[in-house]
Amino acid sequence: MLRSMTGFGAGKAEDENYHLSVEVKAVNQRFLDVDIRMPRVLDAFAEAMQEKIREYAARGKLTVSVRFIDKRELRKEIKVDKGLAQMYHAALNEISDTLRLARPFTVAEIAAYPGVLTTIETESDMSDAKQLLIQVLEGALQQFVTMREAEGNNLKDDLFMHLKILEGYAEKIAELGPEIVECYRERLQKTLAELLEAKEIDPARVIQEVAIYADKVNYTEEIVRLRSHFEQFRRILAEASEPVGRKLDFLIQEMNREVNTAASKANNTQAIQTAVEMKSEIEKLREQIQNIE
Repeated sequence: MLRSMTGFGAGKAEDENYHLSVEVKAVNQRFLDVDIRMPRVLDAFAEAMQEKIREYAARGKLTVSVRFIDKRELRKEIKVDKGLAQMYHAALNEISDTLRLARPFTVAEIAAYPGVLTTIETESDMSDAKQLLIQVLEGALQQFVTMREAEGNNLKDDLFMHLKILEGYAEKIAELGPEIVECYRERLQKTLAELLEAKEIDPARVIQEVAIYADKVNYTEEIVRLRSHFEQFRRILAEASEPVGRKLDFLIQEMNREVNTAASKANNTQAIQTAVEMKSEIEKLREQIQNIE
């Protein structure tokens, strides 16, 4: 199944402890580049998320956004700074002795001084959140892939259309081959006749010159290779079961090279114009290939 590199998917879930939502979106990128944005409390699960993402995507710049709510009551502890309490107590005694005042302070009074008692929140065990997170992520990825495949089908139709146009142009150039050689033969014969005027022209010499020229402008091999590239391109599109963007991009480069060579050999206005049209269609293919995984 052909896949586009752009796509979006979302998923969410909630149980008695957590609420989780995940969004996955992607744009074109030559390689796989994943940016995960989530609360730091979930950082320990980043590698597991990366592994799951690689099961569903091979290319593209993916942004994965996670929203997380821990519904459990946070555990709190009271920390006593015994050393600080003793210092407060000693300081108060010193003041009492210096001023000859009574010592009315109590434990509660000393505990009220800054820093003696501190409330801290202990980190909760998050291991049970991992399964829910991966479950929600996978749901988002499945939706994401479904959208990629739907867009891939649309791209496939467009690629087939441009490929058909290219095949037509290639056959047009192929048909021009004999005509190009015949035109050259007629020009050569006319030129020789003008040069020699009334003198008889050696037919063997004309045939020899035409044969040399025909060999020079022969682009049959380029047309054969183009047809082969078209066939491979069509087969890859039809049978795609894995990422094929790089393979198609390589074939595009090869098509472009064969068209340039054929146009150069032909040295014919009509053939060159057709080659220009082919290069335009190839460029349209290249632009669409950039959207394929």
